Amino acid sequence: MSRRRPTQPVFRICFINQGQVYEVFAKHVAHGSMLGFVEIEHLLFGERTQVVVDPSEERLKTEFAGVSRFFVPLHAVIRIDEVEKQGPARITRPEREGGTVAPFPTPLYTPGGKPGKP
Repeated sequence: MSRRRPTQPVFRICFINQGQVYEVFAKHVAHGSMLGFVEIEHLLFGERTQVVVDPSEERLKTEFAGVSRFFVPLHAVIRIDEVEKQGPARITRPEREGGTVAPFPTPLYTPGGKPGKP
């Protein structure tokens, strides 16, 4: 069974930014030239001719206006999917209870402290 790939892939990137989950669509995703970062280029947003306006997508358009490329820390990325078609970009709150996604644990570092004790 052969699967036909689109000529230009579309990626859905979910990442955490300031306690909220961002879901954006882009044409290009790669490991960045900066160690520990994912590079995201050519963001895709819905058409402006839509009658219904999504406030979270409008907020993302404003936040990323004029941005051609940005970097997300690797530990903030939840998942990256190659999708058949673009959907709406959005900002949501992470599920606290009963959710299936948890942030990757980060080591506790205390300058001058003893290992394992803050």
